[in-house]
Amino acid sequence: MDNLTARQRSYCMSRVKNRDTDLESLVRSELFKRGWRFRKHVPSLPGRPDIVFVRQRVAVFVDGDFWHGYRFPRWSASVSEFWVRKIQKNRKRDRNNYSKLRRLGWRVVRVWQHQIKRDLNSSIERLESLLSKRHCRED
Repeated sequence: MDNLTARQRSYCMSRVKNRDTDLESLVRSELFKRGWRFRKHVPSLPGRPDIVFVRQRVAVFVDGDFWHGYRFPRWSASVSEFWVRKIQKNRKRDRNNYSKLRRLGWRVVRVWQHQIKRDLNSSIERLESLLSKRHCRED
């Protein structure tokens, strides 16, 4: 059971930063240093991707392991019913946005928090590889 009242929980949730997180800033900064140019949080795209490469039609989501439920079935029993519902809802929304973007002809990349923390360089190289391949096809 949740140990906060509905009002307290609502207040706490309203304080959670959902844009321009430290992880997003870290990834964007590294991409910019390497010469990549992009847009942030494009409202016209489903899910408002964190990083958007318009020319290459690549949408990138930088997702926190907890909020987006990385391997959620493994640890869902360890959180309250509130969080189970919240994370399930987030995961469903993520799947729907992914499908919508794919139908619109976008390539979608999800970069997880643990991947960035473990090896930022590898995460960036993965994105660059995808962007370079896409770029070559357009030329």
